[in-house]
Amino acid sequence: MKRRRSKTIAALIAAPLTIAATGLLIAASPATHSVKPIATARPLEVSPETLNVANSLSEAFRNVATHVLPSVVAIENRPDTSWQAKKPAMNDDSLGQPNPFKGTPFEDMFRGQSGMRGMTPQAPRSQAGIGSGVIIDSAGIVLTNNHVVEGGGKVIVRTQDGREFVATEVLTDPKTDIAVVKFNGDPSLVAAAIGDSDTMAVGDWVVALGQPFGLESTVTAGIVSAKNRGIGITDRENFIQTDAAINPGNSGGPLVNLRGEVIGINTAISSRGGGNNGVGFAVPSNLAYWVSNQLVTSGKVQRSYLGVAIQPVSYELATQLGVPPRSGVAVTSVMTGTPAEKSGLKVGDVIMKLAGHAVTTPQQLQLAVERSTVGQTSPISIVRDGKAMELTYHAESVPGDFGVSVSPKKDSDGVKMQTLGLEIAPLTKDVAKQLGMTKQAGVVITAVQDGSSAAEAGLAPGMVISQVNRQDVTTAEDFAKIVKTDADGSILLLVRGENGSRFVVVTN
Repeated sequence: MKRRRSKTIAALIAAPLTIAATGLLIAASPATHSVKPIATARPLEVSPETLNVANSLSEAFRNVATHVLPSVVAIENRPDTSWQAKKPAMNDDSLGQPNPFKGTPFEDMFRGQSGMRGMTPQAPRSQAGIGSGVIIDSAGIVLTNNHVVEGGGKVIVRTQDGREFVATEVLTDPKTDIAVVKFNGDPSLVAAAIGDSDTMAVGDWVVALGQPFGLESTVTAGIVSAKNRGIGITDRENFIQTDAAINPGNSGGPLVNLRGEVIGINTAISSRGGGNNGVGFAVPSNLAYWVSNQLVTSGKVQRSYLGVAIQPVSYELATQLGVPPRSGVAVTSVMTGTPAEKSGLKVGDVIMKLAGHAVTTPQQLQLAVERSTVGQTSPISIVRDGKAMELTYHAESVPGDFGVSVSPKKDSDGVKMQTLGLEIAPLTKDVAKQLGMTKQAGVVITAVQDGSSAAEAGLAPGMVISQVNRQDVTTAEDFAKIVKTDADGSILLLVRGENGSRFVVVTN
């Protein structure tokens, strides 16, 4: 068998050297024989113009990576384990760090701590949080997220060239999830340029850089998917949303434009499995840089305040207030003794601009007010009863006890308003005390009929109605009289509940 197989193999090897044709055996000359190359598919024909565009974009990404990566650092937080041992056990979706989204609609969001389900870290970092950061001053200042460095302990900054620096000071602002890590720097360190995040538009190209899963110097690209996002994970939110891949470990790293300027600090992702799902969020650079300057200068963030309760202008509310939908924010309450009262703001005013900058959401107005320099004045453009006006805002530092909320406790018997599906009662001193609204005037909702227009508008027992169609009410008779005059239309109510005051449109 072995001999036959050898002969067969030899025959197969020799076969290409002879050609059989009509009974003739022609020997191929070894000197002229050549082997044909393997045939390959033809490449796609692309116009030079198209290739130039694609190559230009590719070159832009390369330039950004080359320019910015030296500024990107890995941050390792080695918490004080003795301190952590005293804390109650918590659900942990990151290695050694509690899930900061526990109990929120974004509980499955991973905000950059090390590790991922199914992965085992290498010792000795099993209890360390690993995130990213970006150098903004070669003297030794890194911008990152608060949740990357929180918890106390030793913070290590590792540069792209492998050097390690121990943090000398860590300054944080949990309200924006921004932190500054200070260390003894070196002139050879490369600082990143900070860009203007307000100039970014939906659809603009962006590049995310960081250390996902502990993998050094990783770059991903995408676009700005949305702006001014509030997702309920920090007190102050105005996130840039992007589809650039952001994964655990990217938190604190920079989101940059094609000029290599930092326009955001990567903070969170929406994920069910721990990886990127194309929905990531970054703190805008204008906010992050303002916070970092405050932290570096004074060690804390000093914020101004206005002293109002506000809400977005929906389509229904816009019709009542005489403004275009989704333009400005409506004032639902003005606190006594605050800059808002001193400026002349009133309930029902729609704030359109502050210091010449348009505001369309409560988050935008809040952040704009807080960044106002204490002691300076700024114009406030408003619409009152359909007419444009301008007031003056004198910025004051927010008091420490400002913003304490109240909670209604229980309802009482009242008078039924059948057309609206409401039952109301006078707001007596005892009831006001129970509701924590001793300084509030109006009528209290004692019951809401299921399926009624009041129920659809979100009204609930314990809320206090202080105005009907922009007119103050203190009794059920006042309420009924105003409602009767608009029997066939919609009713604009100003109500106060546990979350503050807001306007509500109810169909009569």
